[in-house]
Amino acid sequence: MNMTRAKRVEIIIEAPMESRLTGALDTAGVTGYTVLPVLGGNGRNGRWTREGQVSSAGGMVAIVSVVRAERVEGLLEAVFAVVERHIGIVNVTDCDVLRAERF
Repeated sequence: MNMTRAKRVEIIIEAPMESRLTGALDTAGVTGYTVLPVLGGNGRNGRWTREGQVSSAGGMVAIVSVVRAERVEGLLEAVFAVVERHIGIVNVTDCDVLRAERF
């Protein structure tokens, strides 16, 4: 199989910030991402869970995107403008993809 190197960017952020973050990604020219619910976790402020919450306002979402390496800097600039003042994390990892024309 012919594989191509790419960057996988994962952002975990407060659910109310989802539309602002995806809007920033759209403006930065990111053509694909996936939004996933985050059910709970453990971090600097201790354990947390969505259990018992009436709305998603107190929850978190994960937004995952795979881009070519030359596009990751613009993506990160757009993301940082949103996440710098909010709870959340951003990580970037190397990955290999099939069908590179999609990224």
